[in-house]
Amino acid sequence: MSAKKSPTASSGGAGKWVRRGLLLAVVAVVLLIFGASGCSRVSTAPDEIMLHYAGGVFEANKFERCINPSSGATLLGPGDTYFSYPFGQRTFDFTGSEDAESKPISVVSKDNVQMTVAGSATLTLNTDCKVLRQFHERIGLKYAAYQDEGATSSGWRRMLNFYLKQPLDRALDAASQEFEWRQLFNDPDIKQQWEARVGQLARQFIKETAGAEYFCQPNYAGTGDCGDIVLTIQKPEPPESLVEALAAEQAAKQQNLAQQQINTKVKTELESIRDLVKVLGPQGAVLWKAIQDGKVQVVPVPQGSNINITPQGR
Repeated sequence: MSAKKSPTASSGGAGKWVRRGLLLAVVAVVLLIFGASGCSRVSTAPDEIMLHYAGGVFEANKFERCINPSSGATLLGPGDTYFSYPFGQRTFDFTGSEDAESKPISVVSKDNVQMTVAGSATLTLNTDCKVLRQFHERIGLKYAAYQDEGATSSGWRRMLNFYLKQPLDRALDAASQEFEWRQLFNDPDIKQQWEARVGQLARQFIKETAGAEYFCQPNYAGTGDCGDIVLTIQKPEPPESLVEALAAEQAAKQQNLAQQQINTKVKTELESIRDLVKVLGPQGAVLWKAIQDGKVQVVPVPQGSNINITPQGR
C-alpha cells in the first residue's frame, strides 16, 4: 500500500509558496517604482542654468544646488527634479510686431490726450543661486516660468506680462502725465526728460511689484551689482487725427509766413517808388521804372552829334 500524504504537510507547503509569491510581488512593485524614477543625467547649455531639487520616492523634495551654464552631464538621483531658466539677455518686446510679447502701451498726457508708446526692455534674470531659488519658489513655480526643453515657455511670457509690463505701464503713464502731448511728440529735449523719468519710475515700480531685484541689467553675469533693465522706447504717438491737424496747422503757419514775406517785399517796393517820385517827379519815376524793367533802351549820344531818334513800333 502506498502511504497517504499528511494534510498538515500539504497545507504548510502551500502557505510557503503563497508567502514567496507575495514577497516576489512586493519586490516587483518596488523595482517597478525605482525603475520608473531611476537615476538620470542632465547637462546645461551656455545660456541655461538649472535648479536641482533632491528627493526620493518616500521623501519630500528639497533644494540641492544650482547647476551652472555649460555644465557637463550631472547625475540626478531617483525622484530628483530640476528646473531650467535662461542665463543671459532676454527681451520684452511691446512693439506689437508678430513676435512681440505685447502690443504698444497706452498712456495719457498732461492735457488728457491718449497716446501709444512702443519699445522694448532688455534684461537678464538674476541668476545668483540664492536669488534664483527665491524667484523660482515665489514666482517661477506659480507661473511655470521655467524653460520647456530649453525653449521659452508660455509661463515665462505670462510672468513678464505681470511683473514687467504692468509696472512699466504704470511708469510710462505716470511720466507722460507730466508733459503735454505736443511736447512729447515734437520736442526732443522734452522727450529726453520723459525717457529719464520713465526709467526712474520703472525701476521703482518693477522692484515693488516683484519684491526683490529679480530682473537685472543685460550684462549681469550672476555676481556683483544687479543693475537696471535697459529701456528702448519710441516717442509717444498721438491719434492720427491730431497728427493731421498739427500738420495742417504747421502748413497754415508756413503759408502765413510766406504771405508776410510777400507783403514786406511789396511794401519795400512801394516805399522805393515814393522816394523816386519825390526826386524825379511822377513822369521821371515812370521813366526810371521803365528803364529798370528793360522797356526803354538808353542809347548814349556823343556830344554834338546829329542823331534822329525813331520810336520803336509796338
